[in-house]
Amino acid sequence: MSSPDAAFMAAALSLAARNLGDTWPNPAVGCVIVKDGIAVGRGWTQSGGRPHAETEALKRAGATAQGATAYVTLEPCSHHGKTPPCAEALIAAGIARAVVATTDPDPRVSGQGIAKLRASGIVVEQGLGKADAERLNAGFFLRITQNRPLFALKTATSLDGRIALANGDSKWITGPAARQAVQALRARYDAILVGSGTALADDPMLNCRLEGYAGRPKVRIVLDRRLRLPLTSRLVQSAKEIPTWIVTAEVGPKAEELAALGIEVIAADNVARTLAARGLTRVLIEGGGEVAAAFLKDEMVDEIAWFRAARIVGGDGVAAVGNLSAGYLGALPEFKRRQTLVFGEDSLDMLERAKA
Repeated sequence: MSSPDAAFMAAALSLAARNLGDTWPNPAVGCVIVKDGIAVGRGWTQSGGRPHAETEALKRAGATAQGATAYVTLEPCSHHGKTPPCAEALIAAGIARAVVATTDPDPRVSGQGIAKLRASGIVVEQGLGKADAERLNAGFFLRITQNRPLFALKTATSLDGRIALANGDSKWITGPAARQAVQALRARYDAILVGSGTALADDPMLNCRLEGYAGRPKVRIVLDRRLRLPLTSRLVQSAKEIPTWIVTAEVGPKAEELAALGIEVIAADNVARTLAARGLTRVLIEGGGEVAAAFLKDEMVDEIAWFRAARIVGGDGVAAVGNLSAGYLGALPEFKRRQTLVFGEDSLDMLERAKA
């Protein structure tokens, strides 16, 4: 494919990333309509998953879509859901050529969208930007193929991997710029998850406080097997404004009190499967060391955002990751560094799970 093809697909991928973390249960898709070498329509999946990217791009392109090329980061849908199929919309608009980054694993689509385009006489080319498109929607792919969302572990530590002093003091290990970066990170996930220990110790809000963020509030999830979260906590008191789920093993009388205050109490023995069934595709884990260790041991951590301050706490501090009980080095979870950013004296390592 030509270099203009690569440039337009890169633009479509950039558009797709705009609402990442706000389109669940749908994927985040980007589309660029190009006529005679000029982009005449741009679209991306809107908040809540609809309208879809192709619909938005075609609306902007209008009649100029006739005979144009559509660059789409994910195979256009071919089934009738809450919106008409995007494949049919592209056909009706008179698109002559479609460049599609990757196929949709959803069995309702999976190749059928591309087949429908080709059957109508549209030239379809596949694979340009495939790796980037699949990384962007890794959470959606995991929900469809493995019945779980993508889990990313976020932690902020000292140089020696401690999240708090021995007495529990942890505010603040990192500086203001790094803490603002955490808000930008939260914006890119559907939900924020903590354990009951963190909820009790910190009484957090777990909301996205990124200036200018206009998407849906993040779902707040607390793993609380014994329903220890106090009714007076900030999470409970704000649950009617911000969706808040407690995943528990025991649904007792307190569940009714929590529900009356807006909390959704969910009994589950498999957290990942339960969250996927509710449509979540990307979950940011911000819990303490025990929650981090539990997800790492279960091989459920796909990405890590590790903020590190240029200070040392010492061995009596609270570790970012609890006991993994590994018997040999080869059993340790392994990650590869994707990107490193610097915020004054603090740094952020973005890592992804090393594939076998």
